[in-house]
Amino acid sequence: MSTPTQPAPESRPLRRRAHKVRRTVVAVALALVLVVGGGSAWALDRFVVDHVQIADVAAYEAAQNPASGTTASNGSATSSSGSSPTSDAVVTATSYTSDDADIAITKVTTGSGDDTVTYYVADVTLSDATVLRSAFAHNEFGTNITEDTSDIASDVGAVFAINGDYYGFRDTGIVIRNGVVYRDEGAREGLAFYRDGTVTVYDETTTDAATLVADGVWNTLSFGPAIVEDGEIVDGIDQVEVDTNFGNHSIQGEQPRTAVGVIDDDHLVFVVVDGRSPGYSAGVTMTGLAQIMKDLGATTAYNIDGGGSSTMVFDGSLVNDPLGSGRERGTSDILYIAG
Repeated sequence: MSTPTQPAPESRPLRRRAHKVRRTVVAVALALVLVVGGGSAWALDRFVVDHVQIADVAAYEAAQNPASGTTASNGSATSSSGSSPTSDAVVTATSYTSDDADIAITKVTTGSGDDTVTYYVADVTLSDATVLRSAFAHNEFGTNITEDTSDIASDVGAVFAINGDYYGFRDTGIVIRNGVVYRDEGAREGLAFYRDGTVTVYDETTTDAATLVADGVWNTLSFGPAIVEDGEIVDGIDQVEVDTNFGNHSIQGEQPRTAVGVIDDDHLVFVVVDGRSPGYSAGVTMTGLAQIMKDLGATTAYNIDGGGSSTMVFDGSLVNDPLGSGRERGTSDILYIAG
């Protein structure tokens, strides 16, 4: 039996943490490359060393698609007219209301003992689909570039954020963010957010990024699988493996997870399930995650990056407790709503 509660703001770990000293990490990695050589050197280059393809994402988006909105010098989103984000918002410990969005956050605990599961639900209604934006770690696009969700959120002035699909772990997938194409390498089942508020699961291998943008796609996620379609739990999702290459953890079994669900046009639900923390939260299977989303009323739901990356941030604070440690793991991207 679910017991919804409201997370006490004073119990949540402080959001702000020092930025990762990425260049130091890269230097260490390069030193290791010189030592180990061969295949290990290739692995470090492929999965550890950051490769920047676009050094200033904000400027790139402004040049590629001025109508999609401008970006202030600090990286925070502004409207297409150049105005600042909503200033008349009402914020409480668990809610946010403005002309752009209504957000309500709830903590849910089920089970007991080692079977306890704790997850956080953000029920979000948008005035316009483009209010939900994406941001990249360190305002850069490429592979292996990471930053904590809370730090990326701070960089762009987000009142709400979750981790994205960790696009930077791979070099495939269709990546469209804020109406701009970043990658066009269809490989898997993706999720497309359209400017008109609709959200659909699609096969990346049967289309291309230009077609999607022409059809009105604002953002895409490339991870998966879809876990709820037409209001029903998708069969076989507990056997699905995603990106089972070097260094990637299986998504099977009880795990920390993040998912996006669609209630209606411009009405979304975001769920972050903590896990690997006996007594606090064991995590859930893929089917368990699908059941949560179905119970919330989602007609479509899609699994995105989980494990230690599963993170929800609200009003400057880390909402959940990743891996029971209160520490975030860097990710490559977030979905957010500006405050």
